Amino acid sequence: MRTVRKPLRALAAVSVLGLVVAGCSSQGGAQDEGAPAATEEYTIAMVTHEAPGDTFWDKIRNGAEAAAANHNITLNYSADPDAGRQATLVQNAIDSEVDGLAVTLPTPDAIGPAAQSAVDAGIPVVAFNAGGDQYADYGISMYFGSNEDLAGQAVGAQLAETGSTGKTICVIQEQGQVQLETRCAGVAKTYPDTEILYVNGRDLPSVQQTIGAKLQQDPSVTAIVALGADIALAAQQSKEDAGNEAAIATFDLNQDVAQQIQDGGIAFSVDQQPFVQGYMAVTSLWLNITNGNDIGGGGPVLTGPSIVDSSNIDAILPFTENNTR
Repeated sequence: MRTVRKPLRALAAVSVLGLVVAGCSSQGGAQDEGAPAATEEYTIAMVTHEAPGDTFWDKIRNGAEAAAANHNITLNYSADPDAGRQATLVQNAIDSEVDGLAVTLPTPDAIGPAAQSAVDAGIPVVAFNAGGDQYADYGISMYFGSNEDLAGQAVGAQLAETGSTGKTICVIQEQGQVQLETRCAGVAKTYPDTEILYVNGRDLPSVQQTIGAKLQQDPSVTAIVALGADIALAAQQSKEDAGNEAAIATFDLNQDVAQQIQDGGIAFSVDQQPFVQGYMAVTSLWLNITNGNDIGGGGPVLTGPSIVDSSNIDAILPFTENNTR
């Protein structure tokens, strides 16, 4: 029998390094009949805003599937980049009476109420990846993701340290998604001469053309901040086509971006560690269902920002081949 758990408010976020300790102490207390055996089967729904062709989500799913295999969980994954349709997928999960729900909140006003309905129905809910400032508004007690404002500030500061003195363009591939807007706002806090450039992230040739046109029109641009690995690679091609010398920084990794960091084509990446997000979203639900645990005490559990640059790329590059970094 499910019980509705009220979220605990924490004054400070906890880091991933605290997961082992947090996972060993129960915030909610033991269930009346004791924790179910590890061999008992559960069904967890994971509903994200993945856009078709976006390889970033492969790492999320790899992490989630690894956790599901470890804990005898049936994982039902579904996704839609449209906020209304994503909310419908959440409702579908509720109607199918899943044992737990992991959900992203890129557009909280549209998706949050559906997640709240799951909480009200007594289904344990975890948010991850997007909505780190809003998840608690919908009764969700756990969140796994990066501090996007801090990550953006780290990018701006790093650009300043590398000697960039001209304009930075921060490229947003999905206008209105809270995590992306927050990143660019963070960049502007530590690198004030930052301009946002909106592109259609679902059409990479269009992304390349839009960035290229901006570089041709505005020679004062000396740095490009991409918010995804595929966007960074498109920006790199735009830069070459325009004969521009702008430095490129990005959020997120894939094998090609990691290789470019090693080769010097991309300055650095801010990695939010999506494999960890997927793994912990599923694992935390399993702990909640089987042992009443709420990891993080109501505050977000941070999976980033983690800076990947020439100083550590040699150690990280092999993991990108496994699609876990």
